Amino acid sequence: MAGATTEQQFTITDQTGRLDKVLAALQSVWTRSQVDKLIKTDQVTVNGQLEASKYHVKPGDEIVVAAQTVQQTTIEPENIPLDIVYEDDDVLVVNKPQGMVVHPAPGHPNHTLVNALLYHSPLSTINGEFRPGIVHRIDKDTSGLLMVAKNDRAHQSLAAQLKAKTNLREYVALVHGVIKEDTGTINAPLGRSPKDRKKQAIVKTGRPAVTHFKVLKRYQHYTLISCRLETGRTHQIRVHLQSIGHPLVGDPLYGPKKTIKGHGQFLHAKLLGFKHPVTGDLLTFEAPLPPIFTTTLAKLDKTDGNH
Repeated sequence: MAGATTEQQFTITDQTGRLDKVLAALQSVWTRSQVDKLIKTDQVTVNGQLEASKYHVKPGDEIVVAAQTVQQTTIEPENIPLDIVYEDDDVLVVNKPQGMVVHPAPGHPNHTLVNALLYHSPLSTINGEFRPGIVHRIDKDTSGLLMVAKNDRAHQSLAAQLKAKTNLREYVALVHGVIKEDTGTINAPLGRSPKDRKKQAIVKTGRPAVTHFKVLKRYQHYTLISCRLETGRTHQIRVHLQSIGHPLVGDPLYGPKKTIKGHGQFLHAKLLGFKHPVTGDLLTFEAPLPPIFTTTLAKLDKTDGNH
C-alpha cells in the first residue's frame, strides 16, 4: 500500500460564501461533502490557519488543501503474536505493545495490529478495508489496551459508547517537571497544526478535547500521573500535557530533545472499561506497565527520588 499527500493551492479573487461551497466550486476533484470531510479532518488551511466549513472566504485568502491519499490494496493477515486480555464472539481486548502501529497507513503498509487481528479472527467492516474492527486507536509508541469489534453490531455499540463518553479509559504517563496540583483538567480544542502537518495543536477551530489528570508520584524532575480521557483526539494527552509545560518523557514529537531514552513516549493505556455490546455487562480490564516503563521508574526511585 502506497500513500501520498496531494497539495493544491487556491487564491480567492472575487469568490464569496462558505469555505466548503467555494472550495468545491474551485476544483473538480472533490464534491462538497468530500470537501467538508477534508476540512473537518484538518486537511484544509486558510492563510495558514484551520477554519470551519462555515468560514466566509474573502478576496486574498490563500487556501491550501493537503489531502492524504491511499492506494487501495488488500491487507494481508499476518501471524503476529497478540497479547489478548479478553475475547468472546463479539469483542476482543488486546494489550498492544509499544512500537506497533494499529492499522495500515502511508509508511506502515503491514506488520500492524490489524494484520495480526485479521489472522486471528473475523472483524467488523464498518471502518472500511484498512481499519476493520478498530473502534479507537492509540499511537504507535503508546502501549496498552484497545477494544476491538468482531462484528458490525458490536462495533456500532462500542462506537456509540465512545461518542456518549460512557466508557472508561485511563492512562499512566511520565512527564517532565513537577506538577504542583494533585489533580487537574485540561480543556482545550485540538486540530492539525497549521505550522507542522505532522503535529496536532491547540487551535480555536479544533475539536473539543478534555483530559483529566491525577498525580501518582512526584520525583525531583519528573511526575508520574494517571490521565482519564473524556474525548479521544489524535495525540490528545501528548499535546495537552505539553501545553501546560509538562511534556511526556521520551516523546519525539512534542517533548524536549533532552529526555530519558526509551522507545518513544512513556504513555500506557492501563485501564479500559465498557458495556458488553450484547449482554450489557460492564467489563473492565487492566494491563500492567511494560518492562521499559517499570525499569525506568525503578531507576528514578534511586536517582531522582524526593529525599
